Amino acid sequence: MNPPNDGDVQTTPFNQRLAMLLATAMFVLVVDTSIMNVSISAVVDDIGATVSGLQSTIALEALVSAAFILIGGKIGDLIGRKRAYVVGLCCYAVGAVAMTLAQSLLPILIFWALIGGLGASLLLPAMQSLIHGNFEGDAQKRVYALVGASAAVAAAVGPLLGGFITTFLSWRVAFLLEAVLIGVVLLGVKRVRDVPYTGPRELDIIGSILSIVGMGGVVLGILVWQEGGEAVGALLAVGVVGLGSLVYWLVQRKRHGKPTLLDPELFRAKTFRLGATGQMLQQIALGGTMIVLPIYLQMVLGYNAMQSGLSIAPLSLTMFVVALLIGKKPGGRRPASLIRSGFLLLLVGLALLIPVVPRADSGWWLLIPLVLAGAGLGLLVSQLNNYTLSPISDERVSEAASVNSAAGSFGLSFGLAFAGGIMLASLATIFTGLATSSEVLPPSEQQQVATALEEDAEVLSNAQLEELLVGQPEDIQDEIIRINTEARPLALQIALLVPILAGLAGLGMSLRMMRIPDAKPAGTGTGGGSVLG
Repeated sequence: MNPPNDGDVQTTPFNQRLAMLLATAMFVLVVDTSIMNVSISAVVDDIGATVSGLQSTIALEALVSAAFILIGGKIGDLIGRKRAYVVGLCCYAVGAVAMTLAQSLLPILIFWALIGGLGASLLLPAMQSLIHGNFEGDAQKRVYALVGASAAVAAAVGPLLGGFITTFLSWRVAFLLEAVLIGVVLLGVKRVRDVPYTGPRELDIIGSILSIVGMGGVVLGILVWQEGGEAVGALLAVGVVGLGSLVYWLVQRKRHGKPTLLDPELFRAKTFRLGATGQMLQQIALGGTMIVLPIYLQMVLGYNAMQSGLSIAPLSLTMFVVALLIGKKPGGRRPASLIRSGFLLLLVGLALLIPVVPRADSGWWLLIPLVLAGAGLGLLVSQLNNYTLSPISDERVSEAASVNSAAGSFGLSFGLAFAGGIMLASLATIFTGLATSSEVLPPSEQQQVATALEEDAEVLSNAQLEELLVGQPEDIQDEIIRINTEARPLALQIALLVPILAGLAGLGMSLRMMRIPDAKPAGTGTGGGSVLG
C-alpha cells in the first residue's frame, strides 16, 4: 500500500492528552533512577544498607534494562505493544511501591532493580511503537519531540527534584509520588490504540541469549570500569563477541528464511543506521555533559546539589522549549538540516565551556554555553526519533525501536562512565605531576600528597579540603590548595572533550544525512509505504 497523502496527514487530529500521557510515562522512566541516585545516603541510613550495596543495585537495574531491551521489543510484538506498555508501567509502579515500603536491601534488589529493569526493557520500545502507530505526519513529529524533551528534562531536573523531596520530606515520599504519577498514566491507557503485529510469532531463543550476553557484557564492562573494578577488558570482550555472534546468527537465520530476533535487513536502510547512530552520539554528549558539569559546580565552585541543579537548568529548559517549538512548527526544513543545526549548536555550546571552566566564579558564566547546547539538544530530541523510525513499517517498528533505544541507553551509559573515568584519570595524573614538581612540598611528602589528593580530594571543594588540612604548616596548606585549584579545571576540560568529540562525530554524520533523500513515512495501520514494510 502507499503512504497516506499530504492531505491525510494534515487532517489527522492531534490527541493532546494522549501525547501528554506518553510524555509523562517517559518522564517517570527517566526520573526514577535520578531519584535513587540522589537518595543513596538517605536510603542507606534508613534501611541499614551499605553505599556499595545500593550502588550495585542501581548498576543492576541499568544492566537488566540494557541486556533485555532488544528482547523487550519482540515480546511487545508477541503480547501486543499496548500490553507491553502497560506491563512496563506496572513493573515501574511495583518498584516505586517497594521503595516506599522497603525495610532492607533485598526488596529493592528484587522489585526496583530486577522487575523495574525488565519493565524499562518493555516500556521503551513499546512506547516508541505506540507513538508511531497512534500519530501521523506532523502530529507524530510533535509527540516524538515532546517525549524526547520530557526525557531530557527528567534527566536534568530529576536530581534537583529528588534532592528537594528527600531533604525536606523523605525519599519514600518521592517514590510514592512516582507511583501516583504512574497510576495517573495508567488511568489514561484507554486513549492508547494498540498497533497490531502480523509478522512471525516464533521467538528466536538463541538470538535472545546472544543479545543478553552482548548488550549485558558491554554495559557491565562500562559500569565496572566506572566503579574502578577489574576484568573490564574481559567483560567488554565478552560483550563484543556476543554482539558479533548475534549479527552472524541473525544473518544466517534470515538467509534460511527463519524468524529472527531482529531483521538484519533493518540495517540496510541508511536513514535507520544514521538515525540510530545519531541517537547514540547525542546521548554520549548528554551523558558526558551531565556528569562533568555537576562535578565542576560542586568540586570547583563549592555548590550544593540544589545550586548545581539550578545552574544546569538553562540546558534542560532550553532543550525543552526548543523541542516543543520545533515539534509544533518545523518551518518546512528537512529533518537532516535540523539535526545538522542541532549538532552544530551543541558543539559550539560545549566548546565555549572549555575557556569558561578555569575562569568562572559562579554558575552564571555557564548561561550562554548551556543555552546554546540546550538549543542544539532540543533540535536533536525533536528530530532524531522521528527521522529514525517514521519510515519503518508498523510490523517492524518494535524491533527498530528496540535498537534505537539500545543505542540511546548505551550512549548515555558510555558518556556518563567514560567522561567520569577520563576526568578521574586526568586528576590522578595532574595531581601527581604538580605534586612531584612542587618546590614547596618536601621530596619525601610529594608522592604522599599526590596519593592523598587522588584518593581523598576528588569530590571535595577547596573549602572542604581546607578543613582536612587543619594542623598542617601554612605553606603546605597553601601549596596543596594551589595544586588542587590548578588540577581540577584542567581535568574537567579534558573530560569535556568526550561530549565535544561526540558532537563533532554527530555533525559529520549529519552531513551524510544531508546527502541522501528523506525517507517517506511508512504510515500507520497498514505496514506499507516503506522499503522495510
